[in-house]
Amino acid sequence: MSTAVRQPAAAAADRKSATMGQALRHALRDAMADDPDVHVFGEDVGTLGGVFRVTDGLTAEFGPDRCTDTPLAEAGILGTAAGMAMYGLRPVVEMQFDAFAYPGFEQLVSHISRMRNRTRGKMPMPLTVRIPYGGGIGGVEHHSDSSEAYYMATPGLHVVTPATVADAYGLLRASIASDDPVVFLEPKRLYWSKADWDPQEPEAVPGIGRAVVRRRGSSATLITYGPSVPVCLEAAEAAREEHGNGAEGWDLEVIDLRSLVPFDEETVAASVRRTGRAVVVHESPGFAGPGGEIAARITERCFHYLEAPVLRVAGFDIPYPPPMLERHHLPGVDRVLDAVARLQWESGFTESGGFGQGRGGGAV
Repeated sequence: MSTAVRQPAAAAADRKSATMGQALRHALRDAMADDPDVHVFGEDVGTLGGVFRVTDGLTAEFGPDRCTDTPLAEAGILGTAAGMAMYGLRPVVEMQFDAFAYPGFEQLVSHISRMRNRTRGKMPMPLTVRIPYGGGIGGVEHHSDSSEAYYMATPGLHVVTPATVADAYGLLRASIASDDPVVFLEPKRLYWSKADWDPQEPEAVPGIGRAVVRRRGSSATLITYGPSVPVCLEAAEAAREEHGNGAEGWDLEVIDLRSLVPFDEETVAASVRRTGRAVVVHESPGFAGPGGEIAARITERCFHYLEAPVLRVAGFDIPYPPPMLERHHLPGVDRVLDAVARLQWESGFTESGGFGQGRGGGAV
């Protein structure tokens, strides 16, 4: 009997935890160990180990030729990476902060994104651009942008962003292994988030282009990614506690897109067709932001299943605010629940009178 009592405690002691930053470091290290063509470089990634210490120890283990400090020249960093990729290497570059990447945008748009198309597929472009992005850390100007819409609107780029420790490792490994250029957006505020995760036995995760359902629900679908995933999960729990899961309750499903390009329409459409309502949540500004594209795709594929318009909760259409004001700018639980409350719960649509045909009509 005493042995049976001790087993759960022993199992708990055996569990390992890691932060997202640590998982990213393990992904870089394992990729470099597995493939000598993988090179990491960027501003302060070597001796300092990166501003967020994601590359800490890589120069000591692999040498300065494999993990290399660069000048403060983003256009030169990306131009060099493009040339390395053209000659068969697999560069992984770090743009120190989201808004620091803009000087290199021309290289990304004019050359990196077009190379495979320009050569009719004969020349791959195995290049990964790591960009810490988003708010939540009190960063000053040029240190807290949500610039994903720029990359999404550039044909030829894959755009991915993890929200969990396991995805940080799995998606970064998949990005480095890809023969297409990948913009890998790392949510700054989640660098220190923790989860049970063993670097010796990392769990398998879906690849690039696949979304996952983080929470099952039946009333409405929250569609989000990156730093807004924990916000939506918290909102879904708050909705359950405040409104219940009964016939008139709010039982919210949460989808983590993980991959913005390619976009997993099948997972999103299947959820919205089942729930009949959808809210898209992201930190990027609302006007011409990712939510507009996602809402349009949902409307095109799920129109006859919708019981309310697709709504968006986004950052405001302003330059990113100072640190003391960012809490008002970033989508939070209250703003998400306010949007859910506007999903026409008492619209009374019926099969004979309007929308709702896919779910039998009526308010949930």
